[in-house]
Amino acid sequence: MEQHQAMPTVGFVSLGCPKATVDSERILTQLRAEGYGISGSYDGADLVIVNTCGFIDAAVEESLEAIGEAVSEHGRVIVTGCLGARAELVREAHPGVLAVTGPHAYAEVMQAVHEHLPAPEHPFVSLLPPQGVKLTPHHYAYVKISEGCNHRCTFCIIPSLRGDLASRPIGEVLREAAQLVEAGVRELLIVSQDTSAYGLDLRYRPDFWHGRPLRTDIVNLAQALGELPAWVRLHYVYPYPQVDALIPLMAEGRILPYLDMPLQHGSPAVLKAMRRPAAAERVLERLARWRETCPELVIRSTFIVGFPGETEADFATLLDFLRAAELDRVGCFAYSPVAGAAANALPDPVPAEVAEDRRERFMAVQAEISRAKLARRVGERLTVLVDEVEDEQVIARSYADAPEIDGTVIVPGAWDLAPGDFIEVVVTGSGEHDLWAEPTGA
Repeated sequence: MEQHQAMPTVGFVSLGCPKATVDSERILTQLRAEGYGISGSYDGADLVIVNTCGFIDAAVEESLEAIGEAVSEHGRVIVTGCLGARAELVREAHPGVLAVTGPHAYAEVMQAVHEHLPAPEHPFVSLLPPQGVKLTPHHYAYVKISEGCNHRCTFCIIPSLRGDLASRPIGEVLREAAQLVEAGVRELLIVSQDTSAYGLDLRYRPDFWHGRPLRTDIVNLAQALGELPAWVRLHYVYPYPQVDALIPLMAEGRILPYLDMPLQHGSPAVLKAMRRPAAAERVLERLARWRETCPELVIRSTFIVGFPGETEADFATLLDFLRAAELDRVGCFAYSPVAGAAANALPDPVPAEVAEDRRERFMAVQAEISRAKLARRVGERLTVLVDEVEDEQVIARSYADAPEIDGTVIVPGAWDLAPGDFIEVVVTGSGEHDLWAEPTGA
């Protein structure tokens, strides 16, 4: 009797941001397509891939620890991802790794896998689910539309890790999105380093979708995605002029009225030192216009305090901007040096304890803004997407809530629902981050 070859099996460790999650999903999908098994533990794996993050020093340490654990627990380890762009650092810390590749290096990762663990001769392609292999819950998915970034913000090392902007053709993105929705995905989260710049590197050249040419730019992409029966949420949107054309699509209900726009600061002097592409006063003017066009618009943003040279007056200007902008969801980081960042050479570093104090004061102001804005939603009817069903409550999200980073809508009680269900609710209570609600038919 012919003996069947045991399925070669790969363990996988995925660290970092949603864009790294997309990389992991693509690698896992290719592994499954070629007939490899995927193991959730070191014990069942023939080798282990660690997809790393290297954006800030804490992430570098976490990645090096994860690699060290994989080497210690298993021994046969391939490293990929952002920290892989610093191969000498990885090999100095862990000389026994089998291979090191940089971010979005799918072909190089698979080449390393083939070298150290050959694929079976007859891959079971039917084992691959229609939406590919996903690390997020089945009802939402991240869709990466480009890699890299053309900006040279002084606090950021993304261009050195992931290169300049490299957009995917619009037809390719739309085919992936349509396949995900057909497989049951209810929410598409559009991610990149610079979503507004999508297509710039391609000079917005047309690509084909449903037999017709479509210009590769963010507005056309949003319009086409809006034709799919799923929520479409935009992340990492710089406030470029073309964003103005997205707001009517939100007002029409084509895409979610939600913008994730990392503004980083409100002081012109600090923004200049950061080499950021937008002026705070223009942002306030445009926010007012956008909200006039689309009153439901929700803005999430991130900020950095304690940047080198930031004075108490700069920080006061930032707080004034925060109060004027009345943003819905906000994150704030106390600046810390990142190896390789241009900001390391700037004069007048802010002491860590001062930066942390400013972060706490910033978040206290934002907490009051968020609490007041959420309180105004009490009595509203909302469509929410169910994420989790527990014994005594349902955890859901409205259009205003991105998974993992924003608040939730909590529906107390035991309900016959499943993750991925859409339900109508009326808001009954609010807090600093979350809402409480009950089904409209209750």
